[in-house]
Amino acid sequence: PKTIDNDVFPLRQTLGAYTAAEEGAKYFANVVYEHSCNPKMLIVHEVMGRNCGYLTAATARIYRDSLKAKGVAPELGLRQQSLDVHAVFVPEMPVNIHAEAARLRAIMNENDCVNIFISEGAGIDDIVKEKEARGETLPRDAFGHVKLDAVKPGEWFGKQFAAMIGAEKVLVQKSGYFARSAPANAEDLRLIKSCTDHAVECALRREPGVVGHDEDRGQALRAVEFDRIKGGKPF
Repeated sequence: PKTIDNDVFPLRQTLGAYTAAEEGAKYFANVVYEHSCNPKMLIVHEVMGRNCGYLTAATARIYRDSLKAKGVAPELGLRQQSLDVHAVFVPEMPVNIHAEAARLRAIMNENDCVNIFISEGAGIDDIVKEKEARGETLPRDAFGHVKLDAVKPGEWFGKQFAAMIGAEKVLVQKSGYFARSAPANAEDLRLIKSCTDHAVECALRREPGVVGHDEDRGQALRAVEFDRIKGGKPF
């Protein structure tokens, strides 16, 4: 499977997830400098991942690691703290809006900006309940899932936090299409080669399945039985 969410049971790593995390980090490395364009800026970086926070967490980790090589000039207002990630919200963890707002308001007062990474599925149940309670009818896909484009979680979180943390401007940016359209990076190419080499061996043996590292079989690279493959694996 090629899914950048990395949410397929029982595979350890799906093709494309490594690359998407690296590209998402590159994307935000440019966007983050918008913090200097307006006082009290809130930047929300929305990352793909309806049920799994892997990509958001991996993107934030790679981006934060890249900060070590960035030059700063505190005397000119360019400080390391202004480039940092101040919050990461994923579907697997509930978000206490009021507690987070109190913490982020202190960061806003100190740094004049706040940067948030959010999975597109984070807090989705609460958002849907709120919208439907107001009488909104949200479109659903063939599987009965509410279409995320209609929910717009990044905008919702931006609106919720803006008033509570004193943001004067909110910028919501989505890296999904940028990240998932990139050519495979070196780490993904190694994974792809090992999987395709093994897939050929399995085909010659007439052994069916989805090739990947099986988390239920000691991380062995093998053809995983089709009836064991399913989505929705949490981070």
